[in-house]
Amino acid sequence: MDRNLALEFVRVTEAAAIASAKWIGFGEAKKADGAAVDEMRSRFNQIEFSGTVVIGEGEKDKAPKLYTGEKVGKGGPPEMDLAIDPLECTDSVAFGRYNATTVIATGPKGTLLSAPDTYMEKIAVGREAASVIDINYSTKENIQNTAKALGKKIREVTVVVLDRPRHELLIKEIRSAGARVRLITDGDVAGAIAACLPNNEIDMLMGVGGSTEGVLAAVPVKIMGGQILCRFQPPSDDHEKIVKDAGLDTDRIYTAEDLANGTMLTFTATGVIEGPLLPGVVFQKDKIVTHSMVLRGTSGTLRYITTHHDAYKQ
Repeated sequence: MDRNLALEFVRVTEAAAIASAKWIGFGEAKKADGAAVDEMRSRFNQIEFSGTVVIGEGEKDKAPKLYTGEKVGKGGPPEMDLAIDPLECTDSVAFGRYNATTVIATGPKGTLLSAPDTYMEKIAVGREAASVIDINYSTKENIQNTAKALGKKIREVTVVVLDRPRHELLIKEIRSAGARVRLITDGDVAGAIAACLPNNEIDMLMGVGGSTEGVLAAVPVKIMGGQILCRFQPPSDDHEKIVKDAGLDTDRIYTAEDLANGTMLTFTATGVIEGPLLPGVVFQKDKIVTHSMVLRGTSGTLRYITTHHDAYKQ
């Protein structure tokens, strides 16, 4: 993947982050999301490439969206797949909560799983435990195996879980196994990545979340040598039909490689509100400061970028 193109994508997530950050705390989730979507689309269309959104946000909550199948860019080579979330954690922005980002994952045409926007059961870990998890194992078995691989006592293992009623049983199982639970209101992409970062207090991600977030997380998790396993869990017959109509299997376990094939991959994220990955957008008198991360599959590099934007030119 061209390094300059990866930098162009940072500019896209930066612009979307600034646009959505202006809505922090106003209780307007759709307006915050819409601002990020509009800015992301506009910036994509200033870049010389041919991008296709293969999985995006919007269908499951009727939010503003860059829709699946949408074409962006000025056209011409390279042809690329895009998995996007213009604003991961819209409610966090609306209500001024912790952890929100703008996110893009990319790969050459045909490398990212194209799927409808529905739900997936997920488990993600870092490099040390990548080979010892299985979505068909019990919660206790996965925690025990991960603890052993990490050289930790079970009580030292921390599992991040979305704070949802559907996870009541899972949370009980994690605690019964002897591990810690870290609940997050939104943002399981950040949770999956955090499990792969060295010296991070998060060891595992478990639970059911969006399919878009599953593909988005697969790229950085794979680049960092971790593993994410996902299985579609459509919440209704209509969603199940959409998944099957897309030629996807609700019984199959999808690995990081299934979700994001090959090494020519990039992942870009910019913080909107401070979270486990990145600080948020900072508005100062004459400048706006953004904090981003960029991962490139070909080199395996992780870069953190702090950018000072002229406030008068925004």
